[in-house]
Amino acid sequence: MTAQETIQKTVDDNEVVLYMKGTKMMPRCGFSSKVAGILNFMGVDYMDVDVLSDEAIRQGIKEFSDWPTIPQLYVKGEFVGGCDIVIEMTLSGELDQMLADKGVNFDKEKADQIRAANA
Repeated sequence: MTAQETIQKTVDDNEVVLYMKGTKMMPRCGFSSKVAGILNFMGVDYMDVDVLSDEAIRQGIKEFSDWPTIPQLYVKGEFVGGCDIVIEMTLSGELDQMLADKGVNFDKEKADQIRAANA
């Protein structure tokens, strides 16, 4: 399977996927850590893909999304964005709405706590 086929299958087979540097339990970059921290705190069940462990995936995900940076978040096959976009969507409530609309379980109270702490 090519990197593009592997990425497509991963995005298709999982409700939420985070392409990141490191893992959800051990991020290896600040931007990946922020997005993983948001998802972890909100109780979102997601698959993490460590792009540092596979150079073909690291380059392939940038081509797949036509987005130059990592991390990259996908929800139900849809590219959401990188760190700044995920933070902005979390603080505005858009991420909550997207997750709810797509039937992805998350802890609304925890999402509200993030917003309250950043108000």
